[in-house]
Amino acid sequence: MDDDDVSARKGSFRKFLEHLSGAGKAIGVLTSGGDAQGMNAAVRAVVRMGIYVGAKVYFIYEGYQGMVDGGSNIVEANWESVSSILQVGGTIIGSARCKAFRTREGRLKAAGNLVQRGITNLCVIGGDGSLTGANIFRKEWSGLLKELAENGDIDREEVQKHAYLNVVGMVGSIDNDFCGTDMTIGTDSALHRIIEVVDAIMTTAQSHQRTFVLEVMGRHCGYLALVSALACGADWVFLPESPPEEGWQENMCIKLSENRARKKRLNIIIVAEGAIDTQNKPITSEQIKELVVTQLGYDTRVTILGHVQRGGTPSAFDRILASRMGVEAVVALLQATPETPACVVSLSGNQAVRLPLVECVQMTQDVQKAMDERRFKDAVRLRGRSFESNLNTYKRLAIKMPDDQIPKSNCNVAVINVGAPAAGMNAAVRSAVRVGISEGHKMFAIYDGFEGFAKGQIKEIGWADVGGWTGQGGSILGTKRTLPGKSLEAIAEQMRTHSINALLIIGGFETCDRIKQSASGTKRRVFIIETMGGYCGYLANMGGLAAGADAAYIFEEPFDIRDLQANVEHLTEKMKTTIQRGLVLRNESCSEHYTTDFIYHLYSEEGKGVFDCRKNVLGHMQQGGAPSPFDRNFGTKISARAMQWLSTKLKEAQGKGKRFMTDDCICVLGISKRNLLFQPVAQLKKETDFEHRIPKEQWWLKLRPLMKILAKYKASYEVSDPGQLEHVHHRGHEEPAAI
Repeated sequence: MDDDDVSARKGSFRKFLEHLSGAGKAIGVLTSGGDAQGMNAAVRAVVRMGIYVGAKVYFIYEGYQGMVDGGSNIVEANWESVSSILQVGGTIIGSARCKAFRTREGRLKAAGNLVQRGITNLCVIGGDGSLTGANIFRKEWSGLLKELAENGDIDREEVQKHAYLNVVGMVGSIDNDFCGTDMTIGTDSALHRIIEVVDAIMTTAQSHQRTFVLEVMGRHCGYLALVSALACGADWVFLPESPPEEGWQENMCIKLSENRARKKRLNIIIVAEGAIDTQNKPITSEQIKELVVTQLGYDTRVTILGHVQRGGTPSAFDRILASRMGVEAVVALLQATPETPACVVSLSGNQAVRLPLVECVQMTQDVQKAMDERRFKDAVRLRGRSFESNLNTYKRLAIKMPDDQIPKSNCNVAVINVGAPAAGMNAAVRSAVRVGISEGHKMFAIYDGFEGFAKGQIKEIGWADVGGWTGQGGSILGTKRTLPGKSLEAIAEQMRTHSINALLIIGGFETCDRIKQSASGTKRRVFIIETMGGYCGYLANMGGLAAGADAAYIFEEPFDIRDLQANVEHLTEKMKTTIQRGLVLRNESCSEHYTTDFIYHLYSEEGKGVFDCRKNVLGHMQQGGAPSPFDRNFGTKISARAMQWLSTKLKEAQGKGKRFMTDDCICVLGISKRNLLFQPVAQLKKETDFEHRIPKEQWWLKLRPLMKILAKYKASYEVSDPGQLEHVHHRGHEEPAAI
């Protein structure tokens, strides 16, 4: 590939809207309320993006208390202040509840402390209480400054110079209890902690035939309980938004005993700490234990997770989410005008959006009001379509209707895994089988991919056969990369033999943290890591963003020897600061000539006397291990949705007696921007680079400049239209892609 080709390909990825200037502006960043994993990633992004655009950025230690107290609690941050904090849980700038800030007197002191330093832009990372406080502060700002001037604490010029306060919020809360965003910072990490405990409990419970009652956080929101129940296939779940119906005690005991009768050695009941009955009376984990022991005589144990859920290293999802939100928050502050209302940076599908803070807080409070007034259907609806969808999916997969109550469709549906094994495949198969059975279909499992299909390795699969599959890694059905090409006739024959009416294909075209931590203890060392992904650079790019890498080489953005040289020079300069370590990721197929060995030798030679190098090829360990909560739930929900779509198509065909020959009968289901979308394969052909097995347009390439900016490289970043706020209640007709 010549230089012109390289330049042309590079240019196609750099059509960004504008450069922002923060010159002469000062941004204060604080964390408030309960801590959440990922807050540090948000703080890092705010500091580095702020400095990058020329603004001054100040740490406000101990939340609003630090703002009220002032002095050494408000300190200017520099680039190195936020080094090596991505992988640290909690918040390095502290968080505290503050009674003083709830009074006008306290807010007057806080305003004085901010004006002293010229801070008129505030980035608040916290829950709805913290964000509500920030909005009150913003509304009172001009009045507070006038009062400070009247008291002689500031002069009139400063009142005019700092006439208005801009506020942008990011929601840091492990409960995911804030309306307007699909996920809050910390939720995914909390789910990781819960699932780690559930997976550990499962082994001991199965040894002794035990029932475990697991209490998780969520005083006013059942998200953690609900998604954990989906992710581990719990027998029963108790949520504040959706209390069990009258007589639940008997129904739950019947369900537990039925599962035991099916040779299930383990029962798991998940309880949100704020669980209530239909009369708003608390349902406690001890109550549930007593009920199971008294009614069924089962050996039952209670585990209360408590603050374990707040602890530990933030997940890759939380780091990327917080980094994106932090950068977007700085952009929103710099674009704000006196008329711009306080906003919250939110996640919708895979898009970062801005929503009015007041609307989000109002809807969050409306959920609590609905629960207090026992309007539980309204509470679930107000939580959002994603929460409602999770709840409906859980009910459908957890409770099997009696066979005589399921109307038969007289259709046979088969499920097959193809391509490389991927964590979450088994959760998807379980979901497909159970939704299929509840739709009245006869379900078949095809073993060992298309190869097994051609050989007739097909068996009917029942409800109980897929019990306990959600947490299993790999592919229980077996999967091979073999394409159906030469075996199409044999496969067609098998479809006729087993009268298969529809086929659900789960598959594809077919761990940087610890390394970074080991580097932290070693001065002047650069790690070069090779990731998988074929020609798709997603893992290298997003892994780089999550781990704070200095560079990530990918196929989609060609590079040459000059880029490699520039990266080496960048690292050489970095080693002169207090941050004396580096991390470089390389996608396995990013370049035919610039191999991992080549890059390793180049860096080793050019960095001689300044830094030394180590390399690591992660290989198939990336495909191994238990699936994450995200993969379990995404696999479960997307598969359930696919099976519903197949059922609709089968009903249409039965009514018209038509054969499946149209393009819209062969579709791929996935996320497109903010929605789950069924796209005909015929249409996808036009959008796919078959030679390299990647889409022609990759949505995540827009995030590539983020990694570069946060690693101190010059890069342009595509920003939102100034003042473009969406509304929290506004949603399209498509199905939301949230997990």
